[in-house]
Amino acid sequence: MRLRFHAFVLAAFGSALLVAPVYAAEPAKDAAKSSKSWTPQRTPDGQPDLQGYWTNGTYIPLERPKELANKEFYTEAEALAFEKAKLQQDHSQAADDIHYDNVIWQGDRYAKGAPSLRTSIVFDPPDGHLPPLSPQGLQRAAAMAAVERDRQAAVSAESRTLGERCITWGADGPPMLGSTYNANFQILQTGSTVVILTEMIHSVRTIYLDGRPHIAANIHQLGGDSRGHWEGDTLVVDSTNFNDETNFRGPPATARQDIFSSPEMHVIERFTPINDDTIVYRFTVNDPGTWIKPWSGETLIRKAKGPIFEYACHEGNYGLADILAGAREAEKKNKKSN
Repeated sequence: MRLRFHAFVLAAFGSALLVAPVYAAEPAKDAAKSSKSWTPQRTPDGQPDLQGYWTNGTYIPLERPKELANKEFYTEAEALAFEKAKLQQDHSQAADDIHYDNVIWQGDRYAKGAPSLRTSIVFDPPDGHLPPLSPQGLQRAAAMAAVERDRQAAVSAESRTLGERCITWGADGPPMLGSTYNANFQILQTGSTVVILTEMIHSVRTIYLDGRPHIAANIHQLGGDSRGHWEGDTLVVDSTNFNDETNFRGPPATARQDIFSSPEMHVIERFTPINDDTIVYRFTVNDPGTWIKPWSGETLIRKAKGPIFEYACHEGNYGLADILAGAREAEKKNKKSN
């Protein structure tokens, strides 16, 4: 028992970059300006070297809180107050509590680089909110309500979420919106690929840089199909061939859980390093099968302390079997009472 406990603490410490704090930073529009005197390190192939351990954990919500109206950026003082409030209200303060969301696992000592002052990840539309659903999106949202009823009733293993089934949390994207905890990943590069290893359910995403075309249009994948190229020091990634199974998760406290992409989705991402510890991450989502118009977001990716530990979650696990067994017992009791 003691060995298992120590192993848990070690794994938790190694992977507890969790939700990165949201304190002072220049807006990214000024960060690009300030990076002119900085030159990124290069790989042997001459590419900007993005390799290493990173985190995109943040308290910034996907959509702007209504009370902030058209306020796009916090001041430095407001950002500090916001972070402090989130740490106090969302995490246990107990020093002997080693649960993953304890306040002792939060803090900038686990991540370097300039944090963001944005009040929402979405910056276009300018109000910081996702566009209205398209007619197809409304139809699919209604259909998903029935799916959710089946999930609540634990009708079958397939009715439970992909996260519950340990298939994906959607943290790997694209777009990459992070997760409640373990919002960490490792980037590796070769001359023809950029590989992103996501800690949460340890998925691997390969971005091909060799000019190959996208896979056949009739093939659809959870994470789509990514192709990249360099525009100066910016890695531009074009992703297509999605299916309709992956939702825009992000942390449940800060992102929508009820909207799923359609196979029509097309995502453009831009990874721009601005110093040794910070990458500006911008993306545009165009999915007429879900929204009436494209929308764009921005967050900062910051250097993190590695290594990444295996998130030992596997489909089935014990929880899923127990959920289904409990639901069947509940059905038996309901039949007897009726």
